[in-house]
Amino acid sequence: MPCCKCCYHEPIKIPIDLNNQSELLRGPEIVRISKFYREAKEGKFYSYFTEETQTLYDTFRRGAKISNNGPCLGWREQHSKPYQWMHYNETLLRARNFGSGLVALGLVPGQHTFIGVYSQNCPEWILTEQGAYCYSMVIVPLYDTLGPDACAYIIKQAEISVVVCENDAKCNLLIEKAPRCLKKLITIKDVRPATNQRAKNRGIEILHFEDIERNGALKSHPEKPPLPDDLCTICYTSGTTGNPKGVMLTHQNVVAGVCAVIMQLGEHKPNTNDVMISFLPLAHMLERCCENGMYMVGGSVGFYSGDIRRLSDDMRALRPTVSPAVPRLLNRLFDKATMEASNSCIKRLLLNMGLSAKENEIKRGIIRNNGFWDRFVFRKMQDGMGGRLRLMIVGSAPLAGNVLTFARCALGCLIVEGYGQTECCAPITLTVQGDFIPEHVGPPVACCMVKLADVPEMEYYAAYHQGEVCVKGTNVFPGYYKDPEATEQTIDESGWHHTGDIGQWLPNGTLKIIDRKKHIFKLSQGEYIVPEKIENIYIRSQYVHQVFVHGESLKSCIVAVVVPDVDVIKCWASENRIPGTLSVLCANAEVKKLIIDDMITWGKDGGLKSFEQVKDIYLHPDPFSVQNGLLTPTLKSKRPTLRAYFKPQIEDMYTKLQ
Repeated sequence: MPCCKCCYHEPIKIPIDLNNQSELLRGPEIVRISKFYREAKEGKFYSYFTEETQTLYDTFRRGAKISNNGPCLGWREQHSKPYQWMHYNETLLRARNFGSGLVALGLVPGQHTFIGVYSQNCPEWILTEQGAYCYSMVIVPLYDTLGPDACAYIIKQAEISVVVCENDAKCNLLIEKAPRCLKKLITIKDVRPATNQRAKNRGIEILHFEDIERNGALKSHPEKPPLPDDLCTICYTSGTTGNPKGVMLTHQNVVAGVCAVIMQLGEHKPNTNDVMISFLPLAHMLERCCENGMYMVGGSVGFYSGDIRRLSDDMRALRPTVSPAVPRLLNRLFDKATMEASNSCIKRLLLNMGLSAKENEIKRGIIRNNGFWDRFVFRKMQDGMGGRLRLMIVGSAPLAGNVLTFARCALGCLIVEGYGQTECCAPITLTVQGDFIPEHVGPPVACCMVKLADVPEMEYYAAYHQGEVCVKGTNVFPGYYKDPEATEQTIDESGWHHTGDIGQWLPNGTLKIIDRKKHIFKLSQGEYIVPEKIENIYIRSQYVHQVFVHGESLKSCIVAVVVPDVDVIKCWASENRIPGTLSVLCANAEVKKLIIDDMITWGKDGGLKSFEQVKDIYLHPDPFSVQNGLLTPTLKSKRPTLRAYFKPQIEDMYTKLQ
């Protein structure tokens, strides 16, 4: 018998054979399907729990019923105060009142009415969403990283007349470049009289959120619930070049994705007793799906206070049991722990011993936070997350294997990693509970099937288990809003969505993402980077002869290798009495500062966002050429070769930036 409860812990049940995690669908192509859904073998997709819950309108009401009007939306006014809660029935009533208030403003119930939302996560976001669904309206989120020009473009393209806006600052950003179609801003917080006047001058009326609710309650317009094939949202992707693209998603898309994930999680799935922390942007589908999953099962969602630096305070106050996460959050946890341990031999020894012991437990399927090492090494980290976490879903960008293993050990909760896209309503694949080998993203979820398509120009072939990841299923979007050309380029005639990601099937039937079809990559915080676009701006600098911009999906910033213009640099050096050959000047700190400052200036003039600006550069005296193998015969950069050639310098730059 074990001496105490914490000395023994039951291993988790592994739902499928981890050596064979996905099925092959019969047919001429190599198509993989979920093992969690029997009908998948017949080419069917898991789409909903019951016939009665096929829309986000229905699933929210399901949650209200099974929770017996439990707590739904939580928030706190100040850091010193505890969370307060709005229960399900009150949430539904207020949402209906708000939706009715929108109709009272003159908006027509139905699929042609789009409601913009420009706010951080808060209860009003959900009231707006559910209020719109009461009348079959469509939600169009706006967010800061789009920038004012892109926000204006979206409002104009979607012909949005009403935007729910968080505060004075966001109102002013929209007013500045407001298209003529924008007629009303509904503010959650109070705005200054000057902002009211500024809006009036542009023909825009500012109304208060609570006034819309009050008016809607008085009018009480009859509801017009949506159908499964109706749009629930148009989620604009930030885009890599040109204007953002509006991903149209139906109620069926979202419900299918959420239900497939919940079904795969089995006994670990969220339930009515769970509390989730909401801090990832609701404008993105990972957070939207996680929250809608919680409402579907009658769980509670508590919103962070809006300052990411105080997230740990919010988590301590809320004590969540479920949390979505992105690699950046876990990278910070890892970096902080290793940095603190590096200052003390004893701390470093204890951390390494604790990680080793916990990793051995994880390999045996034991997940817990009440063991010896949890109490003496990892308790501070666990308490920083509220101390009650049992489930974490990680997505949006690749996660390093060592960081994932560290998080699993340190937090003592189940962490599953997913791969997906906005176009697939977030989930495409998800790792299986009990599989603790990192560096892959699991098998397909039950609402879709996945195949790899040949990419001969990059020497990836499906016959060798490598190629472009293609997805078909009930989670796949119907197309881009008002952009049939882009839709046609993405969804082929057989209904397969081509993701642009290069994947590899591992022997155990799981997927590993190994490359991008185009020269586009995602930083650890989920932002897309188009290196050629940035290089074309930097090359305008008189000091730059050639530039190679590089980024990594496990890093949060980009760096560059720059070949300076020899004549301009030598001229500048001569004027500033700095001697030396070009090789010597390339190692000079003043020369480096001159060039990077000028590049940043050009970047700002060229409209680069802060995450698109390089954080460090390496100056290289010898030009890239066809002869040295760094350029193609058509004088284009050979990116994989450049990456390999400058690997030591790139690693050195990232080490210094940590």
